[in-house]
Amino acid sequence: MPAPCASPPSPSPASACWRRWHDRPRQPPHPAAIQRAGALLGVQHIARGASVLAVRIWPAEDYTRVTIESDGELKAQKFFVTEPPRMVVDIEGIDLLPGLRELVGKLKSDDPNIAGIRVAQNASNVVRLVIDLKQAIKPQVFNLEPVAAYQHRLVLDLYPVNAPDPLEQLIAQRMKDLDAASERAARLLGLEMGQVAGGPNPNDRVTAGNPVDDPLGALIAQRAKPGTPGAKPSAPTGDTGTAVAAGPTGGSPARQPAGKPGKTERLIVVALDPGHGGEDPGAIGPGGTQEKKVVLQIAQKLRDRINDTRVNGNPMRAYMTRDKDFFVPLQVRVQKAQRVQADLFISLHADAFFTPRPQGASVYALSTKGASSAAARWMANKENAADQVGGLNVKAKDATVQRALLDMSTTAQINDSLKLGSAMLGHVKQVGKLHKPRVEQANFAVLRAPDIPSVLVETAFISNPDEEARLNDPKYQDDLADALLRGIVAYFSKNPPLARNRQI
Repeated sequence: MPAPCASPPSPSPASACWRRWHDRPRQPPHPAAIQRAGALLGVQHIARGASVLAVRIWPAEDYTRVTIESDGELKAQKFFVTEPPRMVVDIEGIDLLPGLRELVGKLKSDDPNIAGIRVAQNASNVVRLVIDLKQAIKPQVFNLEPVAAYQHRLVLDLYPVNAPDPLEQLIAQRMKDLDAASERAARLLGLEMGQVAGGPNPNDRVTAGNPVDDPLGALIAQRAKPGTPGAKPSAPTGDTGTAVAAGPTGGSPARQPAGKPGKTERLIVVALDPGHGGEDPGAIGPGGTQEKKVVLQIAQKLRDRINDTRVNGNPMRAYMTRDKDFFVPLQVRVQKAQRVQADLFISLHADAFFTPRPQGASVYALSTKGASSAAARWMANKENAADQVGGLNVKAKDATVQRALLDMSTTAQINDSLKLGSAMLGHVKQVGKLHKPRVEQANFAVLRAPDIPSVLVETAFISNPDEEARLNDPKYQDDLADALLRGIVAYFSKNPPLARNRQI
C-alpha cells in the first residue's frame, strides 16, 4: 500500500504522489456553493460554459487527431506523466457533458497511438482528459477558428516521436509482396521456405537507413538475384513494346517486354494522392456522398493496378499519401512524394459547383504564370483552401516551408505534367465525358514539387446527381482506374523515367 501523500504534494511531476494527486477524479462543486458564488458575484459575472457540439478521433499511423468542436473557444493546458506514459489535458471553459464522454466510445482498439481515454470533471468549468499512450508522442494542441461547416475546434494532434518514414513504408510493403510471392512459389514446389535454394537472405534486405544512393534500386537488385523464388525471368529480346499486366479485374495476359540479360529492373514509383480526408470531407454531393471517400476508393483500385503493371520491363509501385481517412496537409503530401523519389504525382479529386448542371472529368497541371481559365483559377483556390477546413496548425515550424516550391518549379516539370495530363485525358474520355478537352493549368499548391511531374485529376462533378451515382458505382470506379492506368503507361512509353543516382 503506497505511503500517504500530503495534499497537495510537492509540485514535482516525477513524484508518485504528484501523479496520483493530479490524476485523481474530482467532484464538481456542490450546487449550494455555486449558488453562494452567484449571490456574491451577481449573475452577470458568471460566464456560460461552452457547449460541446461533436467529438471526433482520426487514427492513422502518421498521427492520431482528437477534435473537440464547441460553440465557443476552449483553452487547454497539457502535461505528461511518464509511468505509465500518458498525456493529461485540462480543458477550461467547459463542463463534463455527454458529448465529451463519447470520446471514450469512439476510440478504436487498433489506434496506433492511443491506448485509452479517460474523462472527468477536474474542477468547476474544467474537464480533465487523460490519454493513455502506446508510444512516445510529440503532441500539438491548438485551436481552429470557425470555418465552413465547423465552429470552434480544439485539436490534439499526437505525432509519434519515431515517425513512420514514407520510404521505409514503401520498401516494407514491397518486401512483403515479394515474400508473399516467394511463399506461393515454395508452396507450389512443395518446399519449406528455408529449403528453397538461392532464396532471399533476410540479412540482405535493404532499408531506408542503409547508406545507398538509391534504396529502391537496391531493392530491385535484391529481387533480381538469380534463383529467387517468385522472380520473373527476363523475356526474350526483340520486343521493345510496353507491357501492362492484367489488372485485378481480369484481362488479357501481359506481354513480357524486352529485357537485357543481367540488367537490373528499375522500380517506377507513382505517388497517388487521394484528396482531402479526416476533418476535411471535400465536396459533398446532393445525395450526401463525400469526396474524400470516393477518391480514396478510386485511388485504392488504381494502386492495385499499378502494382500489377510493368512498363518496358520495369515494375511499377504505387505509394499513397494517405490510405485511410485522415487529414494530410498539402505540403506534407508533396514531401511524401519527394521522400519516396516518386516518378509521378497524381492527386485525385471530385469536382463540385454551385449548380448541378456541370459534368465531366478534368485534368490540371501547375501554372506559375496565372491560370489558363477563370474556372481553373476558381478550382485552384478551392482546393488550396483544404488546409483551412482540414485543420492545419499554422504555428508549426514547417507549416509554410514549402511555399517556396512554387518559385522552384521548373519549365521541364510543367511540360512533363502537361504530357502526362494529355495522355490521361485521352483514355479517360473513353469511359466518360470530359469537362474540358485539354489540360487546364492553375496555381495548385499540391502540384508544386519541382522535380516530379504532377497532375490533379477531377474525376467527375460530384455536385451532379448522375455523376455522383457513377462515382459510387464500383464498375465506373474500375473503368476509371483502368483508364488512368492506361494514361500512365502511355506517358511512360514515350517518356521513360530517368535513371536514379545509382545505376541499376
